[in-house]
Amino acid sequence: MAPAGCCCCCCFWGGSVAPRAPPGVSCCCCCWGPVRRAAAGSPGHRALLAALPAEAGAAAPAAAGGPGGRRRLQPAVRGLGDQYSAECGESSFLNFHDSDCEPKGSPPCDSLLSLNTEKILSQAKSIAEQKRFPFATDNDSTNEELAIAYVLIGSGLYDEAIRHFSTMLQEEPDLVSAIYGRGIAYGKKGLHDIKNAELALFELSRVITLEPDRPEVFEQRAEILSPLGRINEAVNDLTKAIQLQPSARLYRHRGTLYFISEDYATAHEDFQQSLELNKNQPIAMLYKGLTFFHRGLLKEAIESFKEALKQKVDFIDAYKSLGQAYRELGNFEAATESFQKALLLNQNHVQTLQLRGMMLYHHGSLQEALKNFKRCLQLEPYNEVCQYMKGLSHVAMGQFYEGIKAQTKVMLNDPLPGQKASPEYLKVKYLREYSRYLHAHLDTPLTEYNIDVDLPGSFKDHWAKNLPFLIEDYEEQPGLQPHIKDVLHQNFESYKPEVQELICVADRLGSLMQYETPGFLPNKRIHRAMGLAALEVMQAVQRTWTNSKVRMNGKTRLMQWRDMFDIAVKWRRIADPDQPVLWLDQMPARSLSRGFNNHINLIRGQVINMRYLEYFEKILHFIKDRILVYHGANNPKGLLEVREALEKVHKVEDLLPIMKQFNTKTKDGFTVNTKVPSLKDQGKEYDGFTITITGDKVGNILFSVETQTTEERTQLYHAEIDALYKDLTAKGKVLILSSEFGEADAVCNLILSLVYYFYNLMPLSRGSSVIAYSVIVGALMASGKEVAGKIPKGKLVDFEAMTAPGSEAFSKVAKSWMNLKSISPSYKTLPSVSETFPTLRSMIEVLNTDSSPRCLKKL
Repeated sequence: MAPAGCCCCCCFWGGSVAPRAPPGVSCCCCCWGPVRRAAAGSPGHRALLAALPAEAGAAAPAAAGGPGGRRRLQPAVRGLGDQYSAECGESSFLNFHDSDCEPKGSPPCDSLLSLNTEKILSQAKSIAEQKRFPFATDNDSTNEELAIAYVLIGSGLYDEAIRHFSTMLQEEPDLVSAIYGRGIAYGKKGLHDIKNAELALFELSRVITLEPDRPEVFEQRAEILSPLGRINEAVNDLTKAIQLQPSARLYRHRGTLYFISEDYATAHEDFQQSLELNKNQPIAMLYKGLTFFHRGLLKEAIESFKEALKQKVDFIDAYKSLGQAYRELGNFEAATESFQKALLLNQNHVQTLQLRGMMLYHHGSLQEALKNFKRCLQLEPYNEVCQYMKGLSHVAMGQFYEGIKAQTKVMLNDPLPGQKASPEYLKVKYLREYSRYLHAHLDTPLTEYNIDVDLPGSFKDHWAKNLPFLIEDYEEQPGLQPHIKDVLHQNFESYKPEVQELICVADRLGSLMQYETPGFLPNKRIHRAMGLAALEVMQAVQRTWTNSKVRMNGKTRLMQWRDMFDIAVKWRRIADPDQPVLWLDQMPARSLSRGFNNHINLIRGQVINMRYLEYFEKILHFIKDRILVYHGANNPKGLLEVREALEKVHKVEDLLPIMKQFNTKTKDGFTVNTKVPSLKDQGKEYDGFTITITGDKVGNILFSVETQTTEERTQLYHAEIDALYKDLTAKGKVLILSSEFGEADAVCNLILSLVYYFYNLMPLSRGSSVIAYSVIVGALMASGKEVAGKIPKGKLVDFEAMTAPGSEAFSKVAKSWMNLKSISPSYKTLPSVSETFPTLRSMIEVLNTDSSPRCLKKL
C-alpha cells in the first residue's frame, strides 16, 4: 500500500489517457511515495539495462485523445456531464484535478523520464527496500528485480517492462507481482490497440484467480474495461472491490460509471456514500451536483456546486457547472457571474468560453457571444461547436460573408468512418443554404416573396425533421452576390424619434411574452422581434377591420388568419435563423401524408423536463380519468378496485405498474389521447395530443406528449380557425364603429379561441408558442385592449391551451393573468412597422441595434 498522502492507484490507474500527477510530482512519486536517492544498483543489474540509452528517453507519446493528442473538432462540452474527471492518476473517465491527490508533506522528486541507468537502478533499490510496489515478496532479490520493471513502467518504457516481467515469469510463472505489473504495462501501452486491452485483462484476471481478495486488482480491471465500453463488467468489478474494502474512492469511481450510463439516481447514491466516508472531495461533490442537474433538479444541483466550491475555491469546473445550472434556470446574471469567475481562474478555459458564448447567443447578445466563439477557436481551432456558433452569430447579424466562411469550415469536417456526425455537422448545410437565400433577398420587399414557397419541399422536410442532408437532385442556392453588401451596424440614435419610440414599446411588449420557467432564458432579441410582430399585427388587423387590403406574397388582398400569423412568423424566423420556422401544411404532399410529429419528452429514464413540471399533476389527473372511463366500459366489475389503486398513485411513474396489473395488454406501456371540442360543430371533437408512457420499471420509463400533424387533422382545424376568423373580422368591424363593452369582450374571446385551436394544431415546425402569443397581444391591441400582465411563473401558454378542456376554459385562464387595460392613445401615433422595416436588411438592423440606455429612460 502507498504511504499516507499518496494515491496508491496513480501509476496503475491508467488506460487510454495518460495519468496526470500533481504539479512537480512524477507519476511514480504519486504512486509509491517520493523515491529517495539510493546508492547505485549492483553490477548484476547493469546487463539488464545495457540496451537503454544513457538518459531514459523522452516521454512516451500521449495516448490518442489524451492531453497531448489532437482531437478532431472535439466539441469542448455540449452540456453538463460530458465531462469526466481525471484525478491524479485516477480513472481515464475522470478529468478534474482532485486535491485529495496532493502530496501531503512529500518532498519533490525528479522525473524518472530524465534519469539515467544508474538512477533507475537506484530508484528501484529504494523502492524494493521499502516494498513500495504491489504484491511485494519476502525475497529481497526478487523484489529488486520487480522494482526495476515497475520503474520502467514509471519511465514510460512499457515494452522493456513487459520483457523484464516476462523473463521473471519464465522462472516463476505464478509470481503475482510480475503478472500484475505486466498487465499494467499492457494497459499503459494504450487501450486503443485492442490487443493491449485483451492482454491487460488476461493478466489481471490471472491475478484475481491467484489473489481473489485484493480490491485494487478489481479496481484496475474495471479501469481497463470501462474505456472499452464494457461498463456493466466494470461496475461488477468495482462492486466486488467495495465488498472487499469499501472506500470513498471506490464509491466515487463506481458512481462515475453509473453517471456515464445515465443511471443518475444510483450514481447519486454512490457519490453520497463516498462523501460520507470522506467529506472533503470536491470532485465527488461536483458529480453529485451533476446527477441532480441531469435529473432536472437544478436548485439541488446549484447547492452541490456551491458546496464543491467551498471545498476547493479555485475549482473551475464547479464554476462552469454552476453557470450552466443558472443558465438553465433562466438566471442570466448569476450564470454570467459564475462563468466570469471560471475565466478569471483560467482565461483560456475553452469549455467555459463555449458555454458562455452559447448563453449570450440565446440571450440575444450576439456581438458578445461572437467574441467568446472567436476566442474559443483561437485556443481550439477544431472546436466544431464554436465554429458553428461563430457562423450562426455572423449570419444572425447579417454578416453573411464571414458566416458562410465559418459554416463551410464545419462542412469540411467530415466524420471519420464509423464516427457519428455531430449535431453541428448535421445542421450546417441547411444553415448555409438558408443563409444564401436570406442574403439574396436582403433588399427585396418582404411582401414580394415567400420562404415557404421558395425553398424546395424536400429541403424543408429534411430540415424540419433534423435529418442528414441527403436530398436527391438538390440544386444549391446561388452563392453570395458581390453587389449585395452585408448588413451594417445601425446606431439607435440614427433612427427618428418616433421610430425610437416604436422600438422601445416593442421591447416592453416582448418582455411580457417571457416564460418564467426553468429552461427559458430571457432573449432580448426575441423580445424585440416579437414585440414588433405584435405591433405590426395590431396595425394590420386595424386596417383589415376598416376594409383595407394588405399586400402579401406579391398580391394585394384582404388579410386572412394565416397572413396575421405570417407577420409573427417572419419576425421569429429572422430573430434566430438556426431554427426552421416553417408551415407544416406547406411541406411536400408525400410528407404530409405521413404526418409530422411534435414530440416532447417529459420524463426520459431519470431525466425530468423541468419546463413542463407544472403540468405533470394535471396530465396525471387526466390519465386517471381516462383509465376509469376505459375500465367503466370494458371492465365494470373491476372498476372499484381500479379506482382504489389509482387513488394511491401520486406520480406519473407509478401508473405503469398499475396498468400492467389490471390490463395484460399494456405490456411495456400505454397511450392516452386528448380531444379538442369544436365550437363550429357542437358535439364534434378533434384529436388533441397523445400521452405515452412506456418502460419496464420506475426509473426506466418514457413519459412523453406528441402532436401528430396530418393533412386530415390540419384541414379540420383550419375549418375551425377559418370560421372563428370570419366571425372575428365581422365583430372587429362592428367594434371599430362602436364603443360597447360587450363587443370588445366578444372580440377578446374570439381572439383567444382562435389561438386556442392554433396551439392545439401546432402548425409550425418551431416557434408556435411565442408566435401565437404575439398574435394574441397584437390582435387585442387592435381591439383597444393592452396586455399589461406577465405570464405567471411556471405557466406555458401553449400547454395551458393544450391541457384546457375547451376554448372557454383557456380564455378564462389567459385573461386571469393578462390584466387587460385600455390601450394608450400613443399607440395610434406609432409609425407603421411594415413601412419602417420593409426589407430583411432593415429588420436585421433594428434587431441588432442597442436601445437599452434610451429605452430605460423612456420607461
